[in-house]
Amino acid sequence: MKSLFFGGVHPEGHKELSASAPLTALAAPALAIIPLRQHIGAPCKPLVAVGDAVCMGQKIGDGDGLCVPVHAPVSGVVVGIEDRPHPGGGVCPAILIKNDFLDTPAATVRPCANPEGLTPGELTSALREAGIVGMGGAAFPTGVKTETGVGATDTLILNACECEPYITADDALIRARPGDVLRGLALLARALSPERVVIGMEDNKPEAAALLKEALKDYPGMELKVLPTRYPQGAEKQLIQAVTGRQVPSGGLPKDVGCAVFNAATAAAVCWAVYEGTPLIERVVTVTGQGVHSPRNLIVRVGTPFQEVIAAAGLTDDVWKVLSGGPMMGVAQADLSVPVTKAVNAVVCLSSAQNGESAHPVCIRCGKCLEVCPIKLEPLYLYRFSNAGDLDALKRLHLTDCIECGCCAYACPGKVPLVKGFRAGKQALKEGSK
Repeated sequence: MKSLFFGGVHPEGHKELSASAPLTALAAPALAIIPLRQHIGAPCKPLVAVGDAVCMGQKIGDGDGLCVPVHAPVSGVVVGIEDRPHPGGGVCPAILIKNDFLDTPAATVRPCANPEGLTPGELTSALREAGIVGMGGAAFPTGVKTETGVGATDTLILNACECEPYITADDALIRARPGDVLRGLALLARALSPERVVIGMEDNKPEAAALLKEALKDYPGMELKVLPTRYPQGAEKQLIQAVTGRQVPSGGLPKDVGCAVFNAATAAAVCWAVYEGTPLIERVVTVTGQGVHSPRNLIVRVGTPFQEVIAAAGLTDDVWKVLSGGPMMGVAQADLSVPVTKAVNAVVCLSSAQNGESAHPVCIRCGKCLEVCPIKLEPLYLYRFSNAGDLDALKRLHLTDCIECGCCAYACPGKVPLVKGFRAGKQALKEGSK
């Protein structure tokens, strides 16, 4: 079929570990740690000072340019503004709030006066003020995507694939609140005026698909497209090709082929921002893996330390690695005091039995990395030139098109840490362009 994307793999899903668990709310933390870097673009600057009293939903950080604000996930007192470890790696400034456990809402937390009559510009402004970003992992400001998509979008796609192994956060959200997801999608459709609105979902989520199909009776202009399960179908370029047959060009964006893609959790956040006035201060997080006793899906306040999320599932004595995200694209954590951010959809705790690393990785020139790369890149050469620091070769071979999906590393029988090399190469390109 022409609509299927090139490459990809079929890793073992392990979604059954958490899929059947009901969606429950985790208690808010005693100390909320809110990083000022939670999206692609410029980090926020603090709008509060140590000693300030804050209300839940109050804007506490903002900035100029490609930036969206962060909000207090609890009410209480600011007790610190300092560098803290970040789940994406490194450290960044964070605002620390001592929770008073009253959840006193800010005066700004109120529904839009006329949700059904919002213009595209008004919706863009509302989404920005609510701090909404892509919640599938990329964390691109949603308001910017709607603003640039006006007049350039004929196909709006809701990404409900959730193709990464272990993660069931979007699945749980859709099963619990399908109406909220569709209400948010309808708002996005009203802003972008596409000719077609499609929900892309993989066929390993039959219950969620059935619930959406029933709920879609109230939205006759939308369609559900159930796709064969295949990783990385949830990557927006691959999903666009699977749904429309169009290919986003090298260095291009979805809007270049008339498409806009939004994650299911993002759509729900849009609904809550407009109809309830609630900024993005909580999200669904899957805590799972063979390293916990009771995998589950939790509604977690942004700023909750990983250790509290993991404690709700019960850490075992055999934990090899803790990841922010899934095993294909996730980031290993060295410090479990790191907080949940807007982009964290899972905390995956792997046991020693899942250790697939090799002390002596070696390339046997089998070509499997070429066969599975969904972008049709040359992973072997990209890895070599990354290690050699050959920036001209990395540009020529389009390293920046790599989506770091991990298909190449998964397929490599020699266990070469390809993605690690690509990330280093991208960093070298970034530094070399300064």
